[in-house]
Amino acid sequence: CRQLFRSPSVLGSVPRPALKWGQPSDKDTPVNAKQQRRVAGSPDQEASVELVGDGEGVGSAQFEEIENLLASDDQELIGDFSKPYLLPTVEGKDPGLKYISPGTLAAVLTGHFNSFIESSIVVDCRYPYEYEGGHVKGAVNLPLQRDVEEFLLEQPNVSLDASKRVIIIFHCEFSVERGPKMCKFLRERDRSCHEYPRLHYPELYVLKGGYREFFLQCPGHCEPRDYRPMEHPAFREELRKFRGQSR
Repeated sequence: CRQLFRSPSVLGSVPRPALKWGQPSDKDTPVNAKQQRRVAGSPDQEASVELVGDGEGVGSAQFEEIENLLASDDQELIGDFSKPYLLPTVEGKDPGLKYISPGTLAAVLTGHFNSFIESSIVVDCRYPYEYEGGHVKGAVNLPLQRDVEEFLLEQPNVSLDASKRVIIIFHCEFSVERGPKMCKFLRERDRSCHEYPRLHYPELYVLKGGYREFFLQCPGHCEPRDYRPMEHPAFREELRKFRGQSR
């Protein structure tokens, strides 16, 4: 099978004139780690760069460096190869997925990328009792594969503006198992609905560290402002039931 995702593109959000891309490859082309460190910064820094577009407010050398990165053959495109990834990514457990930091998710929630995003959907793959005990504001709880199919594929959320994106961010408690698996499941089902490489949702991310890390770093973006672990002793029966359904 073709790899579901490709390697990260840290500043796909910079507005720029038409860019000629080389023929897309199904092979991984990892972006040089040194380049990532030079460009990726705090969410505020990322937002300030992405809103410039004409180089105003950015040093000429820095802007030229960003332009070079965007034109690089190593630059990664989203699942349908139409454009680079918008959000800055970080290294995660599964090299085939795109991970973002809690700070980047907070930047999305506070509108830092609104100029480029028509719709952002945070998918919480934890079990309902975990979600009810505290979740990312605005997140939808889709713990089972059938939930994902019904919510995202029966009536797809597609951007009406070709210049804007629909992005989906998956997570579970730690984003080690349930969130990444559900992200892969959506991509596989989406692929099966189209002639390659078309997709309803070409831009998918996983929240690194999951809800636990997001709650520790950004509790103000959680409601209720609390964290209920999957193995909470008061919900053993619910855990057994939902694990059975997941299988």
